Amino acid sequence: MHLINIKESEKVLVDFHLHTTASDGTFSPEDLINLLKEKNIEYFSITDHDTVDGIKNIREKNFIPGVEISVEYPSTLHILGYGIDLNNKKLLETLEMLKQYRLNRNKLIIEKMQKMGFDITFEEALKEANRTIIGRPHFASLMVKKGYVNSIKEAFEKYLKKGKPLYEDKKRLNMDKAIKLIKEANGLSFLAHPYQTTTNKDELETLIKKLVSLGLDGLEVYYSKHTKEMISTYEKIAKKFNLLKSAGSDFHGTNTPDIQPGINIDKKDINDFIKIFF
Repeated sequence: MHLINIKESEKVLVDFHLHTTASDGTFSPEDLINLLKEKNIEYFSITDHDTVDGIKNIREKNFIPGVEISVEYPSTLHILGYGIDLNNKKLLETLEMLKQYRLNRNKLIIEKMQKMGFDITFEEALKEANRTIIGRPHFASLMVKKGYVNSIKEAFEKYLKKGKPLYEDKKRLNMDKAIKLIKEANGLSFLAHPYQTTTNKDELETLIKKLVSLGLDGLEVYYSKHTKEMISTYEKIAKKFNLLKSAGSDFHGTNTPDIQPGINIDKKDINDFIKIFF
């Protein structure tokens, strides 16, 4: 490990929040890495949902092994784990358990679809997911291909998002268990895309105070959907709670056509994070 000397105005292109076909992205890990190289992204992490299956063989020098864990909360709450030990037994066992829960959920979604008259089978969904983990975007893609809807967005808005007929919740960890799991795998835990959890500053600070007491290490301050105002707020919160700052796009390939990989920021803003791993 060596420390990086940072110039005040030096810019860096990074992305510590990316998804592949191992969860609900459309790029294989290999194709995603090639894309990142084409875009000259200097440091990156792949953070598939509740799995590390796609990153076990990655040996890139500028890569941080990661995972994104869904957490029980009234709204969306995801914890990113960075620098995790991919051979940690407890981590692998827990992620395998979550995978089985997801499999059962997907079978329930298929049953619902067929009862509603959609001619879609589990085998078709598995094929759409390249025989890896099936996610809602794969169901949406099949609905588009079969002409039931005109777009993936329409599939979610009408059928697949929370509160709609085909939505089926998945198993999530409690926030304390998620952070503990990452810690036990020698990783750092970060709250992902905080605006998705709440846009109320006081509520967010109360939540972060709780998460910090459980061992939270950082906050995803720089994100593809964060406004300048959000970033300013999150920078202040990170400083208040002495949290590390990270940056990520949440790229899912063609499932998120409005998001491209890469966050271009001042290197000094995430130097404390980068120097832990490089």
